[in-house]
Amino acid sequence: MLKKKKTEVYALGQHISMSADKARRVIDQIRGRSYEETLMILELMPYRACYPIFKLVYSAAANASYNMGSNEANLVISQAEVNKGSTVKKLKPRLY
Repeated sequence: MLKKKKTEVYALGQHISMSADKARRVIDQIRGRSYEETLMILELMPYRACYPIFKLVYSAAANASYNMGSNEANLVISQAEVNKGSTVKKLKPRLY
């Protein structure tokens, strides 16, 4: 029986305190683009969400080169998604 070679790698970012809508605005710009083009876009965009996404894309590329031995120039962002996380309960200061 022939085994099918796995050709996808992923990186998962959790516990990033940021609005899902603001992160989704950046993710929509990089979906379907090449790795090098994605890094250029993320460096030039003026949003705060770009840095954690940049680190995730860089981590996924490192996973691909280490685990599969693939060249970073051939990588494509095929799927990227942002989901809503947990909310932080705000403190209401009171006297007693």
